[in-house]
Amino acid sequence: MLEKIEGMVIKTIDYGETHKIITIFSKKIGKFSALAKGAKKPKSRMAAVTQPFVYGEFLVYVNKGLSTIQQGEIIQSYRAIREDIIKTAYTAYITELTEKLVEDHSPDGYLYDQLHQTVEWIAEHEDVDIPIMMYELKLYAKGGFAPVVDRCINCNRRESLAAFSINEGGLLCKSCLYKDTEAIPLSESLVKLMHIFAKIGLEQVGKISVKPENKQLLRRLLDSYYDQYGGYYLKSKRFLNQLDQLK
Repeated sequence: MLEKIEGMVIKTIDYGETHKIITIFSKKIGKFSALAKGAKKPKSRMAAVTQPFVYGEFLVYVNKGLSTIQQGEIIQSYRAIREDIIKTAYTAYITELTEKLVEDHSPDGYLYDQLHQTVEWIAEHEDVDIPIMMYELKLYAKGGFAPVVDRCINCNRRESLAAFSINEGGLLCKSCLYKDTEAIPLSESLVKLMHIFAKIGLEQVGKISVKPENKQLLRRLLDSYYDQYGGYYLKSKRFLNQLDQLK
């Protein structure tokens, strides 16, 4: 079936001497992979539109297996991201995570919009830590391993939440801290932030102001959580960690 589909290129791999197989995340049909014939040729009309992070409109023969792209047109190339190694690294990370955790041909308009808005934020802002973490938590939910951040994971109490347990998979209230002596203590404001990050879309958030030490704590917490439950090795995350060490 020939369909016109808007979406973002989240993965590209070379196929033969002149072709590419690209993975697109779309609102219409979800994530899918497609053959782009001749896309590796420098003068090909498909060369530009099949680059990573391109948001475009594609004319696609859709199949359950590998689809085929007939033509494409760039809507947004995100040049600001491509020309900045830090922005490129962050965008590569969230698109790789999306490719790993989202099933093929499973449309999710809300998650698609969150990815699009997060990439827009990365393109337009220097401080991207909070939007990245917000999107990560929504992807964890899509992947089926979201932490419990709105109540105590042990007793379901919504008051007096005091720590985050990697081992238990979510927040613990003061009465249940005995469940994990290694749980990470959190202030009341950080508990609220985690709930906001997981449940609220980026479009609903105005200016985000979080102390650097709190951002670092949340970053370490999410990294440790993913290491325990995520299940996929991410090349882009390793590169991000190397960049952080150079700061």
